[in-house]
Amino acid sequence: MMNYKPGIQSQLEMESLGKGSIHEFEDESLFPPKTDAQKTSSIEAVGECSFSGGSQASGDKVWRNIFYRSIKTVVFSTKLNLLMPFGPLAIFVSKLTGHNGWVFVLSLLGITPLAERLGYATEQLAFYTGATVGGLLNATFGNATELIISIYALKRGMLRVVQQSLLGSILSNMLLVLGCAFFSGGLVFQEKEQVFNKATAVVNSGLLLMAVMGLLFPAVLHYTHTEVHFGKSELALSRFSSCVMLLAYAAYLFFQLKSQHNQYVPLNEEEIQNEENADDDEAPEISKWESIIWLSIMTAWISIVSEYLVNAIEGASIAWNMPISFISVILLPIVGNAAEHASAIMFAMKDKLDISLGVAIGSSTQISMFGIPFCVVVGWIMGRPMDLNFQLFETATLFITVLVVAFLLQDGTSNYFKGLMLILCYLIVAASFFVHVDPSPAAEETQTKT
Repeated sequence: MMNYKPGIQSQLEMESLGKGSIHEFEDESLFPPKTDAQKTSSIEAVGECSFSGGSQASGDKVWRNIFYRSIKTVVFSTKLNLLMPFGPLAIFVSKLTGHNGWVFVLSLLGITPLAERLGYATEQLAFYTGATVGGLLNATFGNATELIISIYALKRGMLRVVQQSLLGSILSNMLLVLGCAFFSGGLVFQEKEQVFNKATAVVNSGLLLMAVMGLLFPAVLHYTHTEVHFGKSELALSRFSSCVMLLAYAAYLFFQLKSQHNQYVPLNEEEIQNEENADDDEAPEISKWESIIWLSIMTAWISIVSEYLVNAIEGASIAWNMPISFISVILLPIVGNAAEHASAIMFAMKDKLDISLGVAIGSSTQISMFGIPFCVVVGWIMGRPMDLNFQLFETATLFITVLVVAFLLQDGTSNYFKGLMLILCYLIVAASFFVHVDPSPAAEETQTKT
């Protein structure tokens, strides 16, 4: 089974598809879902042990079996987890040699499977919750990797790394992830044109344009030298706009989860029943409490490795002769978007393009309307002057990207050529940031005075 980090829309559709089977798994036990035969054998085994006086030993054995089965399911169920040892190796290399170039590469490789498993644990937990709680879970943990890296960068005062990594995650989801989904789905279904919910795409495109507006005005205010108080007005506007964007995102959650719930429910109930019988992946693989425990473990481990990753960014830029802007905009988002990339392609190849669109565009919406404003507010609390002035080059890149994607989504259809165009656009963006040198604060101040 390929796992994914669903957006709000994906969560609603997943709940509607699996509604009948989810109720069967709403118990609070630590035991995983079982067939009737497995349940019967388990009850018989427990009964035999209790009457034979070996209940304590049997209980320990049951817990060990649960522990081993959970590790097997979560840790060894995907080949991507072969990269997990790179996290401890990065810490070892940092302590032993301090070579920032290798520490960065190893940390990057080590975080990749952790980000994917974090999405998996969130998905599993969402099976046991309703649409509202599941949506909030995805809003919180859907982009947890990017937010954790950003918070560590904020603590070190690396404000440009925060801005560029969040921007890069939006660009990666909108161009690379969505492009690969359209391209792979179009190749599999060449004989027909794939379709998706156009109304949902319009809502997400509108939110992305609102995010562009929030980023554009502070940049324009700065570069036109029209601030009432130089430096302070730009920061005050950014903080006010961030609060407004968080309010808009809360309203967006309510709109999707409550007002527009029926918009995502398939009309053909017979098709739903057939999909429930055909798709075994509509049932959870681990229990509720297992999901919570693994969610905590993955978040904590990502936090530890992220600290080494952030500390090594500047040294890696020097060691590998690579611009920090390219590292932040292109390389870091590849880690956080590993789960989205895989799941978007998988669902597109199953002709479930609405879910693919929800994964890619929904994640971009979460970052732009929640992740970026959230980091501004966190920076405000930390005393860091994090603002929405992403500089002209980055802001223009985001604005053009949103326009291109909005135009491609307006007819509600997809094919492999549209996907190829998005992928090629991402290559242009990547090449642009590879030759882009981020101006230093001193140079920018001199230019401003001139």
